[in-house]
Amino acid sequence: MERTTHPPVLDLSLDAAALTAQLVDIPSESGNEKDLADAVENALRALPHLTVDRHGNNVVARTQLGRDERVVLAGHLDTVPIADNPPNVPSRLDEDGVLWGCGTSDMKSGVALQLRMAATVPAPNRDLTFVFYDNEEVAAHLNGLGHVADAHPEWLAGDFAVLLEPSYGQVEGGCQGTLRVLLRTTGERAHSARSWMGANAVHAAAPILAKLAAYEPRRPVIDGLEYREGLNAVRIEGGVAGNVIPDACTVTVNFRYAPDRTPDEAIAHVREVFADCPVDEFVVDDHSPGALPGLSHPAAKAFMAAVGGTAMPKFGWTDVSRFSALGVPAVNYGPGDALLAHKKDERVETGRIAHCEERLRAWLTA
Repeated sequence: MERTTHPPVLDLSLDAAALTAQLVDIPSESGNEKDLADAVENALRALPHLTVDRHGNNVVARTQLGRDERVVLAGHLDTVPIADNPPNVPSRLDEDGVLWGCGTSDMKSGVALQLRMAATVPAPNRDLTFVFYDNEEVAAHLNGLGHVADAHPEWLAGDFAVLLEPSYGQVEGGCQGTLRVLLRTTGERAHSARSWMGANAVHAAAPILAKLAAYEPRRPVIDGLEYREGLNAVRIEGGVAGNVIPDACTVTVNFRYAPDRTPDEAIAHVREVFADCPVDEFVVDDHSPGALPGLSHPAAKAFMAAVGGTAMPKFGWTDVSRFSALGVPAVNYGPGDALLAHKKDERVETGRIAHCEERLRAWLTA
């Protein structure tokens, strides 16, 4: 995607819904966030009460007021690919107050709230850090928040963090971990007309599938939130030709585990489940740990009191895990609807954006 001649300009005096529309109208598919990062950086540098730093296409702005507590508001700048039939950029506001477009829900409405807090709350009751990062929607090794954590961990220091991911205006505590493993079985090739001369690797995978079908997941309660684990086959690969007994098969298994398990415990559990199956190779293909909800932290309690409602567990994985690894308890809270993320008809209710903006302001100015 080509750069524009002049970076677009963001108007931080707009309400959060109108600012969301501006953000949506600046395309920022993963890997192409530079124009939007430039616009965010320029808008923040115009605010004298903030110190602004940049690492790649990741922008971090901080107040330095000497408050007793520092909280982090974080959100990613990238979106999934823009739809082309019909296109979902530029944005469109309908007569019911619903804003349509790529990234409206996940998560440019959340980014708009960050920018509004940065611009309109110059003297918050807590010191604030605003983090805008790239490449959240793609492979973990590209994630901009991870890059900032590696290069400048001090930029992310805080007592509590709020990730403005879509949660439909409801606090979601922590997140579950996700582990993907490859379970490989082997056999011996033979012509299917003389199958007794070979060994079928696909058939050898049957005990693995039986284990998965019979698996009873845990539902642990942590900080009053009930998480729901899951162990599932997400892919099966095997076969050579229509008349050949296959000599190799791979079952890809995804384990979504509650944040009271460590990464090592999660791997050990999956190994134990399949210990008596004919698995010839056990490969960890991808792994991102979970994050404890941290709702007992004083800052989290104050946040809950300000935004209201009942906290819910986060079943999916989000970057709260990265904050947890840095020792910063974190929650998800944003106006978008996770059920609409990545859809061609992605949208967000402007009334919910306004509600979340009001609640965040109440928390930071009480």
